[in-house]
Amino acid sequence: MRLIWLCADDYGISPGVSLAIRDLVVRGRLNATSVLVLAAACHRSEALALDALNSIAPRVAIGLHVALTAPFRPLSSEFRARAFMPLGATVRHAFLHRFDASSLVAELNAQLDKFCELFGRAPDYIDGHHHVHLFPQVRDAVLAVARERAPNAWIRQCGRGAPLIRKIADYKAFFLDLISRDFARRARAAGLRTNSAFAGTYEFSDDADFAALFPRFLDGLPEGSVVVCHPGFVDAELQRLDPLTTLREREYAFLAADGFPGVLAAHGLRLHPVA
Repeated sequence: MRLIWLCADDYGISPGVSLAIRDLVVRGRLNATSVLVLAAACHRSEALALDALNSIAPRVAIGLHVALTAPFRPLSSEFRARAFMPLGATVRHAFLHRFDASSLVAELNAQLDKFCELFGRAPDYIDGHHHVHLFPQVRDAVLAVARERAPNAWIRQCGRGAPLIRKIADYKAFFLDLISRDFARRARAAGLRTNSAFAGTYEFSDDADFAALFPRFLDGLPEGSVVVCHPGFVDAELQRLDPLTTLREREYAFLAADGFPGVLAAHGLRLHPVA
């Protein structure tokens, strides 16, 4: 049985999402979750409720979900923009190298400070909302801050390593694979650990069948892979902040179902124990 990380993104974005993630951790269906510290609903009580799940025995790795896109706002006073840009503009800004490097470092340090304030320690791993941590300029700031302040954390790379034809058929996975290659190389050069492979992306369309898609994510995954998911219960705060709503409830229902452990077992996989 190969060990993998099944990671729920966006803990803290809304009370409904946080509740669903904690429920899945208690059920033994997740072993990692990434915390969106910029969200207004990510306050101390949500952090304590999550951290309490590790009080008797470690059950969930808790990571920092770096955010640099609207509608969230910067924590650092040094970040030159008053507000983050939408995802498309952020991608262009990064690939054209228009960010101020020192401002990026200041913002990442501020988000790491907030995580440490909430949990009293550094994160177990670091990744990015909308995968922003992989973008040019941002990746350099992420790796620099991680190396200095969280050297024991692993960093999520999002390369699958699937055959080229398969990757091109899934444009999102193809793009992530391309930008992850250099990211993983830079992380290794900085002495930081990364996951071996990544899966879980799909088109967030209304007719997406997560139950049918999920087994495909697992095909051929090596030891130490990360599979990302976005379970949650829809509430007003989630609807205010994010277009990904009802699909989160479909993901939750699939992960909470009695048959889910058998899906992992059929692929020779089980969840990595949390140290």
